[in-house]
Amino acid sequence: MRSGSRPVTDLPPTRPKSRTGQDDGAIAAGERAAARARLWERPAQWMFIVPAAAYLLLFFGYPIFRNVVMSFQQYTTTTFYTGSAPFVGLRNYSAILSSDLFSKALLTTVLFTAGSIIGQFVLGLAFALFFQRRFPLGGVLRSLLLLPWLLPLVVSGTTWKWMLDPDTGVVNAVLRGLHLSSSGIPWLTGTSQALVSVILINIWVGIPFNTALLYGGLQDIPAHLYEAAKLDGAGPVALFRHITWPLLRPVVSVVLVLGVVYTVKVLDIILVVTGGGPANATETIATQSYELSFQQFEFGRGAAMSNVLIVISLAFALVYLRAGRRARTV
Repeated sequence: MRSGSRPVTDLPPTRPKSRTGQDDGAIAAGERAAARARLWERPAQWMFIVPAAAYLLLFFGYPIFRNVVMSFQQYTTTTFYTGSAPFVGLRNYSAILSSDLFSKALLTTVLFTAGSIIGQFVLGLAFALFFQRRFPLGGVLRSLLLLPWLLPLVVSGTTWKWMLDPDTGVVNAVLRGLHLSSSGIPWLTGTSQALVSVILINIWVGIPFNTALLYGGLQDIPAHLYEAAKLDGAGPVALFRHITWPLLRPVVSVVLVLGVVYTVKVLDIILVVTGGGPANATETIATQSYELSFQQFEFGRGAAMSNVLIVISLAFALVYLRAGRRARTV
């Protein structure tokens, strides 16, 4: 060690710089930023909520309100000239509920809805199970299966009306060519065949919807459950009964309730294909409401009929919401 140099150990200890002031400043700045974010969070939320709420109130709430008010009035074509729509209380509801046509329309609505839902669900589940297996062009076929769902209902109804025409329709032409029917089947003119025809058309339209939802539900089932069950010797029936169906049940409940809500108010297909005939064989609550309002111009009774349909749809919608909550908890 050189003379005159201080030992290293004799150097005064270096005092660490205090960061208390810097830390407090950073914390304060962070709190101010968080406070500003919370201040703008609520207005930002209302910026998204208010337009949607205004849209719903304007295009859904107000028409429903006016429809309810109209159902308690004697609202006819003369109202457009005189501006007078006398209050009649429950007379419109009493008139439609006591008519023989309403009971027949209600029964037709039940048969049409039940037949459509059963056919759509069974075939949709079959297609979903079929497409669960991987094979060449599987994605292309799934895309083509969505075509009936993408077409406008008026286009689908018009096409099927031409195909099922008793005289010039391609379906009866094929039946005659195969010698399965000599005179053809009155698909749209027979009172018993017409309802079956519109049910089959609606099944064709609704199969893609059921297939898409059920196929999505099948994709959420873990594959290792099937592998473990196959190692235990389970066959296809046992796999479906003990794995597929229990795990798919929440999706099934949602699919069925949604299908009922959509089917009970079907109007386009029936109007285009049969117009509610023949002899009111395909007259439903939806078509009867349309006929009262826009053919007989009894707007008060038509509004009352549509309110009955709204109540029926609302009941199934509540069931759907409950089924959706139950599915999320499973």
